[in-house]
Amino acid sequence: MKRILVLGGGLIGIRHVRAVEAHDGCTLAGLVDPDMNIAPELRRFAAMDEVDVPVDGVIVATPTHLHAQQGIKAAARGWHMLIEKPVAGTMPDAQALEAALVQSTVRSLVGHHRRYHAPVQQLKRELEQGLIGDVINVSLMWAMRKPDTYFEGNWRTAGGSPVMINLVHDIDLLRFAIGEISSSVALRGRSIRGGDRIESGAIAIGFENGATGTISFADTAPSPWGFEAGTGENPNIGVTGQDMMWITGTKGAISFPSLTLWQGSEWSEPAQRVAFEPQKNQKPPLEAQLDHFIDVMNGASPLIDVADGARTLAAAENIERQLMQSDAQPSLCG
Repeated sequence: MKRILVLGGGLIGIRHVRAVEAHDGCTLAGLVDPDMNIAPELRRFAAMDEVDVPVDGVIVATPTHLHAQQGIKAAARGWHMLIEKPVAGTMPDAQALEAALVQSTVRSLVGHHRRYHAPVQQLKRELEQGLIGDVINVSLMWAMRKPDTYFEGNWRTAGGSPVMINLVHDIDLLRFAIGEISSSVALRGRSIRGGDRIESGAIAIGFENGATGTISFADTAPSPWGFEAGTGENPNIGVTGQDMMWITGTKGAISFPSLTLWQGSEWSEPAQRVAFEPQKNQKPPLEAQLDHFIDVMNGASPLIDVADGARTLAAAENIERQLMQSDAQPSLCG
């Protein structure tokens, strides 16, 4: 039985707590959060330094800017770690954490849990095996209307860019399924709520394998298109079951998450839909990720470690930087 400590008692942290409690291969060592009113029925610690019980692994589910320093502390104590996305607040922080891990025997995993969706793994596998030939381009859309209360009286008012909160998942999905990102160009959209926060935009992406792609995003526009809406993986977001990513190749095209497959060869003939059965998750991805974290603690290779997670962070940081430097369209407020 692995003894797992959870850092952070927010929405995702409590989901991790419940997953650990329900798992038959681990036990909850406790919850670390400065707000001692959160889950008082658990073994509670206000800070990492107070933890005085045996710990095999730690799940870091705190605000992003704390990930690196807490990960470095965990490595010093010999705790294997699962760190929520993004792996760190900045690339220097991610590199410092990676250096600390290199000097230790601690293993790491980064919480890009979309990699544990069965259809995502199926898509990656089929693309690698040439289901639609050589990938030519990919179009991805993520758009939802976040409630105004999401931004009121907290850090998101100024720093709640959807790039690091949401699109970092999509960027990792593209890296995982299509290939490494070699370049990007980003254009910032208009401000609906006012202020300097990034709300929407468009991104052109180049991949090392020669494919190209686009991402269109907004947290101000209600729509049926987005990973969470399409797959139902987030209990806080309504489910539409609509596709949100479309991929073309030299022998056909496929959309996700339905994995609707089309094949054809000549423009004079319409592409034909081909029967293709998407795989279903055997368990929620967060639980599958916990299974894998236990395996990683036992010596298995991680699906995405800190070094790999840092590459996703670097791509997201580059996009965020371009969006911040881009001239936003005129505000609709006032």
